[in-house]
Amino acid sequence: MKIAFAGKGGAGKTSLAAWLGDHLARMGENVWLVDADTALSLGQACGLAQSALPVPLAEREDLIRKHIGQGYMSLNPDVSCLPESLSVEAPLGGPAAPGTIPGRKRLLVMGTIAGATNGHGGGCACSANALLKAVLAHLILERREWVLVDMEAGVEHLGRGTVADVDALVVVSEPSLRALSTAGEVSRMACGLGLSRQVLALNRSAGDTVPPAHLELPQRLLRIPLFQGLLRRQLNSGSVLGLPEDAAIGELCSELLEQLGWTRMAGRPGDTLPASVAQRQT
Repeated sequence: MKIAFAGKGGAGKTSLAAWLGDHLARMGENVWLVDADTALSLGQACGLAQSALPVPLAEREDLIRKHIGQGYMSLNPDVSCLPESLSVEAPLGGPAAPGTIPGRKRLLVMGTIAGATNGHGGGCACSANALLKAVLAHLILERREWVLVDMEAGVEHLGRGTVADVDALVVVSEPSLRALSTAGEVSRMACGLGLSRQVLALNRSAGDTVPPAHLELPQRLLRIPLFQGLLRRQLNSGSVLGLPEDAAIGELCSELLEQLGWTRMAGRPGDTLPASVAQRQT
């Protein structure tokens, strides 16, 4: 199953992506975590030190030239080898489920188009963008593993159609008018791309908070409470894993998967897709 996380900056989408990826790996699933956000903070949220993070793909001018070329660009490059060679293993935030062999959790950092020039004015943003989209499309369309994409804040990736082929979209928002307005815009653009399987994750939300009806937000609603353990942690560490509320976060992730319609395909260990997607691919 391929899931994109979108929303206004600071709403908590990176934390939720890290939590869900860790939850799935501890359940025995293999997960690709793709950091496609300008902030590039998903690795730290997953417990990786800054020194352990991979070089963003957008900064690999050697790979851009090799796979895309210069002048005449290759529009259909073979990038099947790149995810394994460019990713790093991310640690689990806790023990695996009883009787379960944990899955692999791998981080791939995409980087930004501006980063493709390395700040020296060289390179080609068009070529870098083509390679980023090719790698992301390969993971989404050709890998039968979980892929979680932490998108750039706002609607940039939706505007470029980068994640048009994911199975589901989690729109993360704080309970404020500005954040929910952005969430509504994200939801509308995604629907325009045919991505109707959506969940609104309302972060730091009181139990009685009701989003305004006129914003046309996703109908499925996941409420994320304010975790005191995260508040105490965030001044000293970028990691959002291994919190005192680990059990509650696990239940939250299970609820999110249920709202997304997740089911395990009978007789196909490791294949986890929404029922409608599973029917298309069998």
